[in-house]
Order: sequence, then structure tokens, then C-alpha cells
Amino acid sequence: MLKGGLTLSEVVETVQEGLAAGMAKAAAAGTPVRVGTLLCGMRMFDRTRETADLAVAFRDAGVVGFDIAGAEDGFPPADHLDAFEHLRRENVPFTIHAGEAHGLPSIHQALQVCGAQRIGHGVRITEDIVDGKLGRLAGWVRDRRVALEMCPTSNLQTGAATSIAEHPITALKDLGFRVTLNTDNRLVSGTTMTREMSLLVEEAGWSTDDLRTVTVNALKSAFLPFDERNALIQDVVLPGYEAAL
Repeated sequence: MLKGGLTLSEVVETVQEGLAAGMAKAAAAGTPVRVGTLLCGMRMFDRTRETADLAVAFRDAGVVGFDIAGAEDGFPPADHLDAFEHLRRENVPFTIHAGEAHGLPSIHQALQVCGAQRIGHGVRITEDIVDGKLGRLAGWVRDRRVALEMCPTSNLQTGAATSIAEHPITALKDLGFRVTLNTDNRLVSGTTMTREMSLLVEEAGWSTDDLRTVTVNALKSAFLPFDERNALIQDVVLPGYEAAL
């Protein structure tokens, strides 16, 4: 039970009802959108297994996966291994925030101990790259197409990057990593996807092709069935970029 009297299940149900109403309204207006929910545990607290249980319970009702966020340093993802093992047994995909405030060990643990399919941020994977040569962990991440959910503005705010021009997303993109572009938290960071794209074009020299690449990357790694991901790429993303050129 939460402070306001709602149970966690009621919170999830209410959010899903709101999203369903919004999707129905958009479809009726001729601009359909697809929204899935990640339930997020906070690594500083002990309710991650409870949240993972909710992700399993609502996986056929709008919830597409699980995430764990919060302070990295001092709160390793393996502290919540019970939740991740439960999700793996139940075939529920998950991402883990790693490699932002803490370095390579957090990325390694998220992938090799906990089994994450994507990494939130992951900017410090560059610590395993010297003069363009990839170390074992960086090679694993690139070669197995592990998505890196990169958030340039947020990383500037937290000190994980020094500028948009020098943000690791550009170098990692050029090295063939499956980087994706994200806002992290629109309200806290005061940004939008449009703004993130504009910043990379204006300050890091990105082209429309670069933006298309990271957008397709995001769909390829979305926690959705393959057929649905492919349809979104072929029917929405690629035609949209073609129309913009």
C-alpha cells in the first residue's frame, strides 16, 4: 500500500488505463502511437522483487519489461539478483542503468551476472576502448548488439559527459555500437527527443542518416515482438525519414 491508499497493482492499472485512452484517442485522430511501459525498481530500496512481480503480472496488459535505476555507486545491480532471476525465468526482458556514475564493473555485472538485455546510459564503456581498439567487455557489448540507452543532456547534468560535441554517443555510433537516443527524464532534464536530436545535429555534426540509424537501433532493441518491431521500422520509421529528406 502506498501513502495515498493505492496498492502497487492499482497504480499500474491506472497508468495503463490512461495510456490506453491516449492511444485510442490518437488512433481515432489518424495518428496512432504504440506505448509500452517499463516498471522501474530503485536500487537503493528493497522493493525490486515486488516490482518485478508486477512486471510479470501485467506483461499482457501493457507492461513490456523492467528497469532498475537510482544511485549506481554503492548499490550494485547484483544486490537485486533475485528480481532479475525471476524475470529471466518468466521471460520478461529488462534493462539496467549501469556505466554512468559507476564504471566498467557495473556494466559487466549488469550483463554477465544479472543478464540485462539493454544498458541504461553505458557511457563509461569508453573506458574499455583505447585508440579505437575494443577491450573484451566493449567487444561483447558491440558484437552482441547490446543496446546502449544514451541520454546526452542528462549526462551533462550528472557530469557523466562534458559537452554534447564530445559526448561518447558519437564515437560509439561511429564504432558500430547499437546506441540509441533518449531523454532519460523529460521533466527533470528539461528536454525532449526533438531537442536531443537538434543538439546532436547542431553541436556534434550529426546528419539525418545518423538520426535514422539510432532510431532504427531503438526499434531493433525494443521490448516488443519481432514482427511488431519490424513493422514499425518498415511502415513508420523509414518512410518518415524518407519524407524528411
